[in-house]
Amino acid sequence: MNPFASNAPNEYPGTPSDALVVLIVDDVPDNVAPLHDALDEAGYTVLVALDGEAAIRRATQALPDLVLLDAVMPGLDGFEVARRLKANPATAHIPIIFMTGLTETEHLVAALDAGGADYVTKPIKPREVMARMGVHLRTARHVRQGAVERSQARNALDAFGYATITVRAQDGRLMWQTPLARDLLQRYCGTDAPHTPPAVVQWLRRHLGEAQAQREPPRLTLENGPRRLTFRLHQQVGDQDAEGSEAPGEGGDWLIVMQETSDASVLEAMAHAFALTAREAEVLYWVAKGKINRDIGDILGSSPATVKKHLERIYAKLGVETRTAAAAMAINRVPLLQPQHGG
Repeated sequence: MNPFASNAPNEYPGTPSDALVVLIVDDVPDNVAPLHDALDEAGYTVLVALDGEAAIRRATQALPDLVLLDAVMPGLDGFEVARRLKANPATAHIPIIFMTGLTETEHLVAALDAGGADYVTKPIKPREVMARMGVHLRTARHVRQGAVERSQARNALDAFGYATITVRAQDGRLMWQTPLARDLLQRYCGTDAPHTPPAVVQWLRRHLGEAQAQREPPRLTLENGPRRLTFRLHQQVGDQDAEGSEAPGEGGDWLIVMQETSDASVLEAMAHAFALTAREAEVLYWVAKGKINRDIGDILGSSPATVKKHLERIYAKLGVETRTAAAAMAINRVPLLQPQHGG
């Protein structure tokens, strides 16, 4: 029976409430045999790797909840294994506890610098190791749970038409995006992660000062036909005060909320107000946006001559003689046609 499925006290402190996976990495299995047996008895699923390369493969495949890592091994040592695991986004979250016979301060510092969360000294004492594990497993679980909750909250915005992305101001890298955000950026800008549209990066950097002073900056608006994509700088994300975080002035990571709106209702209003056909309303829409006949033809898939004929009928219905007068009348009658200002 799994001791964690009952109310019986655990033999070892710090053990989990459900079965977790632990990867032990040591080139001499006999060194950690008592620990292996203790973990197995306590209800953990225990994996073993006998060298650094095998450790990386097993960690990548199994994604254990924690790694117990021997510092000194032939070939790829524990320090390098830890660095590679932390460099891989898939395994970076896994806490690593070094097992080492080295007691010099410089070696212990090297273990922590390589990404270790803690260390224990050999010979291994199972009760001590499992107590340390309990602390780091609880911390890792809380971190993962918080990340999942934040991701769920952001993805939930998709259902309401609000897409979100996270952009690193320092280099403009797109760090995270919801599915809707990915589709919108592809449609409006033709870009894919990790590349952020240049217009968005420029807008973000231009208004960082206002955002850091907690003043909402102007929004950025990109247009695609009668549809618009608006970007709003929402908040800075991540622990910017932690050691190793972005240096002051570099900007950090920013959560940006996007929303797509359409002028379809505007086109309907124009058609109703001036007794226009659907195509005439579209032509007048683009005239009000300042487009010339050739551009309107390209947008609507018509020739400039066809656009000109539509305009002649529009002038007659509006009782005007020039495109400037037609545009002014449309804007006055349909205020939503007024230019949208970005950042």
